[in-house]
Parts: sequence; structure tokens; C-alpha cells
Amino acid sequence: MTSGLEAALAGASSPSWTRRVRAGRDLASFADVPEAAAVLVGLLLDAEDTAVTRRTAEALARIGTAAAVRLIALAVVEADGNQADWLQTGVYDALAGPDGGPEVAAACRHLAQDQDEAVRQGAAEISAWTGDTRC
Repeated sequence: MTSGLEAALAGASSPSWTRRVRAGRDLASFADVPEAAAVLVGLLLDAEDTAVTRRTAEALARIGTAAAVRLIALAVVEADGNQADWLQTGVYDALAGPDGGPEVAAACRHLAQDQDEAVRQGAAEISAWTGDTRC
């Protein structure tokens, strides 16, 4: 593991919400690394601060890969209503950027074929948020 990945993994368990937000942003590019993926889902479902949920979802949506959006989809299925609202807000934040959107919609279309029912269900929810009805 790289030292950046190790530092971000360590930051994810910090009592400081700002360090957890930073860890979520730093780990987003490692969404396809199993150790990072498990930690990212935990950050998406952060029970202590909604800023961690929102900013981690935003970072993953900005990455826009199937691996990154898959983690958001998994979190959507496990989230309570409040967490789901902040996951959606984080995705919206990413989509509001100048080049936000197409990658997330494409990832959702790809994930609609995933073998995991929870991933398919979460991807359908994200697709509805993005206005992409093709999933």
C-alpha cells in the first residue's frame, strides 16, 4: 500500500469529522481497492456527522467510475432516511460541477447489470437522482 492510502485509511477512523471528510476525499480515487472500499462505505454511512456522508459521496461521484458509484449504491441501500438525503446531496454537489453527470449515469447503467441485488437497487436510486431514466 502507498503511504497516501495508508494515511487516508488511518484518517477515516479519526474522532475529528474534518479528518474523516479529508479521508473520504483522499480515498475516493482508491474505490477499486478492497481495503479502501470497505472504509469508504463506512464513511458514507458515518453515524456521527452528515458532512462526512455528504463529502464522501461527492468525492466518489466526482470520480464517477463504476467502482466509486457502486460504493454509493451499497450505502444507499443501507442508509437511513437522513443518511440517504445527505448521500443524494453529495451526488448533487458533484453533478452541479461543470463536468458532472455523464460518468455517474454511465456507471449506473453499468451497475444495473451487477450480480448483487443491493447494488442494482442502489444504482436505480442514484439514477433517479440524476434524472437518468435509462437504468
